Amino acid sequence: MDIKKYQGIIPAFYACYDAKGDISPEGVRALVRHLAGKGVQGLYVGGSSGECIYHSVAERKLVLENVMAEAKNYDLTIIAHVACNNTKDSQELAAHAESLGVDAIASIPPIYFHLPEHGIAGYWNDISAAAPNTDFIIYNIPQLAGVALSGSLLAEMQKNPRVIGVKNSSMPVQDIQMWKDQGGKDFVVFNGPDEQLAGGLAMGATGGIGGTYAVMPELYLKIWDLICAGKVLEAAEIQYECCRIIYAMCSAKGNLYAVMKAILKKEYGLDMGGVRAPLPNLTEADMAIVDDCHKMICAAVAKYC
Repeated sequence: MDIKKYQGIIPAFYACYDAKGDISPEGVRALVRHLAGKGVQGLYVGGSSGECIYHSVAERKLVLENVMAEAKNYDLTIIAHVACNNTKDSQELAAHAESLGVDAIASIPPIYFHLPEHGIAGYWNDISAAAPNTDFIIYNIPQLAGVALSGSLLAEMQKNPRVIGVKNSSMPVQDIQMWKDQGGKDFVVFNGPDEQLAGGLAMGATGGIGGTYAVMPELYLKIWDLICAGKVLEAAEIQYECCRIIYAMCSAKGNLYAVMKAILKKEYGLDMGGVRAPLPNLTEADMAIVDDCHKMICAAVAKYC
């Protein structure tokens, strides 16, 4: 495995809709082009930022097909999140992702029913078996999935040779240290919480996958460069500014992803629509927040990048 392809800044890809609220292939391709032009390492497709749990299997396939069709023009690492809340659909998405040539697939644990560890391991291994030639990344996001990765569960999954890493979206940076230490020097661990990218990288994360990366990739790319250069305090200064922007975007009544799509439309003309119900779309009052956050991002990019 070439660990270098999993290093760096990998934005979580946003859902792109047309005027009717259906998946927009043109919007998907435009967003790929935009992010590739910013110099990101890769794309994480079909995760939380992609509103995956509100998409059908067919819609998720359509998104990934268009990402891959456009990504072939660039040097991008593509990780496809394929988890559904049942094994059969997850396996179908895993096999489809492998057929398209993605670099890796990823999966959260099953949600709602709290399965024992052997049940979660069975679910993940069944998904991996449907894409036997593709790297597998465990997605640890206990605050949403309702179950946390443990050392014993990771040890069980390490028996599967396709398991190459963890996307860690739990808040303690100590978890990054634990997974990295247990996995070894070539084990991939991604920092998930955007608010702690600098800390996660300093703790040893291989790279970062984040939901706000796509709206301000320049800032996260700069954090990456500074951490790699050993300039932790300078990276922390930019991290603080990213956090302020995130908190401001989260102050809207509309969903965070709706805010970020509106900012990208304002700055670059990228029209990705809103968000899919039951996620709340922007209110008229939210547009002032969009404007303020847009200005904050532009000012931070001008200052630090």
